[in-house]
Amino acid sequence: MNRTIIFLVSILFLPLLSQAQIGDATKQLAHDIFRQLVEINTTDSVGNVTTASEAMAQRFRDAGFPESDLQIIGPNDRKKNLVVRFHGTGKHKPILLIGHLDVVEARREDWTTDPFQFVEKDGYYYGRGTQDMKDGDAISVATFIRLKQEGYQPDRDIILALTADEEGGKSNGVSWLLKNHRDLIDAEFALHQDGGNGVVTENGKPVMVEVDATEKLYADYQLTVTNRGGHSSLPVPDNAIYHLVDGLARLERSPFPFELNNVTRAYFEQMSASEKGQRAEDWKAILRTPPEEAAVARLSQDPTDNATIHTTCTPTRLDAGHANNALPQRAQANVNCRILPGHSQEEIRETLIRILDDPKIVVRYMSDTGEVSDHAPDKQAFPPPPLLPAVMKPLQQVAAEMWPGTPIVPTMAAGASDGIYTTAAGMPTYAICGVSIDRDDQRAHGKDERLKVESFYRGLDFYYRYIKAITSQP
Repeated sequence: MNRTIIFLVSILFLPLLSQAQIGDATKQLAHDIFRQLVEINTTDSVGNVTTASEAMAQRFRDAGFPESDLQIIGPNDRKKNLVVRFHGTGKHKPILLIGHLDVVEARREDWTTDPFQFVEKDGYYYGRGTQDMKDGDAISVATFIRLKQEGYQPDRDIILALTADEEGGKSNGVSWLLKNHRDLIDAEFALHQDGGNGVVTENGKPVMVEVDATEKLYADYQLTVTNRGGHSSLPVPDNAIYHLVDGLARLERSPFPFELNNVTRAYFEQMSASEKGQRAEDWKAILRTPPEEAAVARLSQDPTDNATIHTTCTPTRLDAGHANNALPQRAQANVNCRILPGHSQEEIRETLIRILDDPKIVVRYMSDTGEVSDHAPDKQAFPPPPLLPAVMKPLQQVAAEMWPGTPIVPTMAAGASDGIYTTAAGMPTYAICGVSIDRDDQRAHGKDERLKVESFYRGLDFYYRYIKAITSQP
């Protein structure tokens, strides 16, 4: 009798036990993939994106994905992208998930830990890419494998593209795939996890769930001053470095005009209604006509608010002189700009010339491939796409389950993403992510980049639920 009861109980609870085991297995799988990706150096200088693509392709093979659904392709041996197709019923057009595998440079001497070692300490994962965006890549891969293991059949194909050179290289994977293999990644809309915070928190408490519905336009400008030079024992005021530094100082003191668009206006309206204090009052004040100048000035001191209400241009590199005992014959700087929608790269180049106010400073545009030209493109940042119900309704459902009462807020990404290419190709693109980062702990591109352990697994749980929700709709 006892054996019979034990047998019946085991049969009844076997599905629950299996689901728990799958969850634990997926968690370990995601951890291992995250570690593997962080420890594969994918910087532009000495790294290899192809190595990461091949490592992830092997993960998919081991999980039972057929070779015909895996494509490792790219313009050269170091910059190959991985495209994976998860087949559905075909009831709806496919969706595309994009994630870049490359990371920005990181020097060991600048970091507390080795940036290319996956280190867990004090409740955080440390390593280059833990915020931008190997966390999202690992979550996407682990989610695909979990769905495959469960035998899930979505109502549309799900395409995952893990790509090269989002972070300033010369072989951007999304752009290359659209130009050379559009059929592999063509979709109704695209999603990525590279929008910034995902779930914005303050001291660990959720404040809002972001949906990047538009983004700024990226542009680099090369500033150059040339001079006849001379012996350093005979200095003169006409020094190339003086010209360049004085011009950059004028740029520092000359912010671009305050500006709102439909997305940023909606963002400030929603945030000011749910928060209190001086910052909230300033948000309300800039929504008035005309906006309150003192409020604009105060908000401009906050990096996030400043980037939301202004086009920003800032120097990121300097190079000058050719010898310690010689006057410089050349001084050069790179100025990086993030341009609000509605303005072109050439318009900003001309504005920089006016702000620098020195005919000796030549301002040229530098393309993503490093080519320098006297004229920048006239194209503007794309206007925000509509917030599709197929994207937003599942998000509202899952967010309400995981972060009850937390508002979903459309935002404008201060940085650029690969969404600029998919949006231009006619695929509305949205940054949606379940990973949470405190407002004061943004370390992407910086020293000691890190992500809370709990946040990573919460993001993993979110993405699994969300992908199922958007691929099983009426």
